[in-house]
Amino acid sequence: QVQLVESGGGLVQAGDSLRLSCAASGLTFSSYAMGWFRQAPGKEREFVAGISRIGGSTDYADSVKGRFTISRDNAKNTVYLRMDSLKPEDTAVYYCAADRRLYASSQSVGYDYWGQGTQVTVSS
Repeated sequence: QVQLVESGGGLVQAGDSLRLSCAASGLTFSSYAMGWFRQAPGKEREFVAGISRIGGSTDYADSVKGRFTISRDNAKNTVYLRMDSLKPEDTAVYYCAADRRLYASSQSVGYDYWGQGTQVTVSS
């Protein structure tokens, strides 16, 4: 059974940093591109960042470019999202997702597996 388990969320102040982790099990991790998405209350789920199967290619939403960094450790079956200079508008539930394609898509459709999410709240 495939499981994606996010951790590392919490309540922080604007300007702080957080690192989210997503531990995968039940799948051949290196065969999946990985993505991070987020959903704020009353809003659609949106793409945050993606990383290819072996980590050679990354992609970011314009709203987080230069502040967030996605990385992966295939030996640990884990993908990370380092978030710096957090803003109140980054407040959302953050989800990781696994995609069988070579590169992570910015579209949520097509991802094969999703985690349950971790809450990130940024106070002003």
